[in-house]
Amino acid sequence: MALVIGTLNVSVGDVENFEISYADYLDSGELLTGTPTIVEVTTSDLTLANKLVSTASLTILGKTVAIGEAVTFTCSGFLSGVTYTVRITVSTDAGNARTIARDLKLVTAT
Repeated sequence: MALVIGTLNVSVGDVENFEISYADYLDSGELLTGTPTIVEVTTSDLTLANKLVSTASLTILGKTVAIGEAVTFTCSGFLSGVTYTVRITVSTDAGNARTIARDLKLVTAT
């Protein structure tokens, strides 16, 4: 099981754009690389698209996150009363390259 990085409320019918910072999980000078793997763990309801490592600095939760330290993606298909788990897996460019998997919980109201 991957570390849960957060729980967010979403609404049925929404198309959500997510920006997930990995800055706190990276060593000095280490960056994310390649295309992240983003999958739904709990159901097959969601459409996950535009899966990218950041190519520009982003402001996430009031903090500036450098290029290559965040993952972005879009998500749609939320159904009422469901809690989804989305697993985000990404590799790093460190000399001893790592693969980092984190889960995001998405909760829809009934």
